[in-house]
Amino acid sequence: MVNLVIRKICLARVLIDGGSALNIIFAKTLEDMGFDLTKLVPSDQAFYGVIPGAGSTPVGKVTLPVTFDTQDNYRTESIIFEVASFETSYHAILGRSALAKFMAISNHMYLLLKMPAPNEVLSIRGDIQTSHSCETENINTAEAMERSSNQALVARAAKDLAKDQLRIPSNDSASGSQLHPDSQTKAIALRDDHPDKTALIGTELGSA
Repeated sequence: MVNLVIRKICLARVLIDGGSALNIIFAKTLEDMGFDLTKLVPSDQAFYGVIPGAGSTPVGKVTLPVTFDTQDNYRTESIIFEVASFETSYHAILGRSALAKFMAISNHMYLLLKMPAPNEVLSIRGDIQTSHSCETENINTAEAMERSSNQALVARAAKDLAKDQLRIPSNDSASGSQLHPDSQTKAIALRDDHPDKTALIGTELGSA
């Protein structure tokens, strides 16, 4: 998780995901940046895994200037983003294509991103606390979505059932609340010196 500048606006929660084939920015992020969503270019590139178990088709794509910088060094490239309609804890996600364009190398163990820049090598450090907070928020969102989906499935299945299948079994019957041995069983002694220790076997089985 790093801070960077997109379209001259500093975004504090940008995920560096070297396993992603796409660069993703969220419609809510663009709206907050004052971008006109009617200028998006159509896209049909589906993606999965941003929120576990959820998939989506972008509402469009857009090319934006992305800048990594420090106080005395910076690097800017134009990056193509797929625009997602749902919200997550991230502002944007940079995938392999963006890292390749910046010629960046990431070290996830040290939360460090390095790339060539005008003033020697540019080093960008990640924020582990923000990364943990965003990941926790995404997991909670995924769990809430799964619960909502399961409730909808149950409600839809119940709606399709016949009325006689919706009846709840009654507990009034005493016979239904007690267990009775099968009439096709018999008791045998487990040991001759302890005749009180018995087991039930089928009547068709021998006692030997």
